[in-house]
Amino acid sequence: MTDLFASAGFEKDAPSPLAERLRPKTLAEVAGQDHLLGPHGALTRLIESGSLGSLIFWGPPGTGKTTVARLLAHETRLHFVQASAIFSGVGELKKIFEEARARRRTGQGTLLFVDEIHRFNRAQQDSFLPVMEDGTITLIGATTENPSFELNAALLSRARVMTFHSLDVAAIEKLLERAEVVEGKTLPLDENARVTLAAMADGDGRAALTLVEEIFRAARPDEMFDAKGLSEIVQRRAPIYDKGQEGHYNLISALHKTVRGSDPDAALYYLARMFDAGEDPLFIARRVVRMAVEDVGLADPQALVIANAAKDAYDFLGSPEGELAIAQAVVYCATAPKSNANYTAYKAAMRLAREHGSLMPPKVILNAPTKLMKSEGYGSGYAYDHDQPDAFSGQDYWPPELGRQTLYEPVERGFEREIRKRLDYWDKLRQERGKDR
Repeated sequence: MTDLFASAGFEKDAPSPLAERLRPKTLAEVAGQDHLLGPHGALTRLIESGSLGSLIFWGPPGTGKTTVARLLAHETRLHFVQASAIFSGVGELKKIFEEARARRRTGQGTLLFVDEIHRFNRAQQDSFLPVMEDGTITLIGATTENPSFELNAALLSRARVMTFHSLDVAAIEKLLERAEVVEGKTLPLDENARVTLAAMADGDGRAALTLVEEIFRAARPDEMFDAKGLSEIVQRRAPIYDKGQEGHYNLISALHKTVRGSDPDAALYYLARMFDAGEDPLFIARRVVRMAVEDVGLADPQALVIANAAKDAYDFLGSPEGELAIAQAVVYCATAPKSNANYTAYKAAMRLAREHGSLMPPKVILNAPTKLMKSEGYGSGYAYDHDQPDAFSGQDYWPPELGRQTLYEPVERGFEREIRKRLDYWDKLRQERGKDR
């Protein structure tokens, strides 16, 4: 079948995708990675040193990881071999290693580029270690996932991680300009539509060029698209967000910290990012409840009520109406006074409980349901607080071996300011009545 199509001219005439035709021929043409490839970039320095060492390229799709690996092989005069963790097994890797050893005996080094390296299991990752150590291969692994979580510590200890950034608007614009040169025509987009196209690409250079191809195909002679027209002719790319992977955790972390930092606008932005990517609203609602108790606490006890009500409102309304209730809870928590005093006190209490074991509470506050327990002093001398002046006895409730501890320290913000006054008042009474005994 291959010969048939070739003889009919299909192979010769088959057009290459624009992204392939625009693949950089030199490192200087790579867009958006100046921190690696600029005059003082990390990879530039490695090339100048004459020794790469093994590397892990970490970054989103479409940022040039494969292209840079190919160009590095050319710059360092290493034989380039590419493998994919999706399609390669241990058998194929062994064959690659044997060929690299044979090549090394003739004086030729090998750069092995492994795409999606995080998809190899731990045992497969370990298979790289001997050939990395003895110089059989220079490994460059590419991953979209955080190497700290997905790669063996042993592998990471033998490789340097290079972080590739999503392409910014300026880098995407350079790609659009190159595409116009290659195609010999201007993109039929007004200024706003051009900015919108860059946003649609979501930092992915390959995606940007794919969208450019769609626009060129769709445009009629002398037609010009505005932002609305652009949205109608191209499908918007789904945001880079996997609910089981790092994007999920990055955004929920960003939401939590912007709420803690009292920035309702940023909090709403990250909330919208997650809703737009299809995150489960109940997952977010649960996290907002956590924010209410961890970061707002008793500075505004109503925050927990509002957060729980938002969860119930979403359960009652469903999507898309219920999301507004979660947004309201996010804004409420972001604008509430903040205190982690209760959270800190709870952690301190847990630490005390673990460190000091099963200490007996003072017998004075223990019930005595049997004669034996009464004879042992259980409940003896207990002062019923409601019978005392100010409904406060000031008794010591701590195990004698531990002594009185201070765990909860309310802040001078919000409702905790009032709690602070109460605690100070009770402490004063406790000291006064302690002198009377």
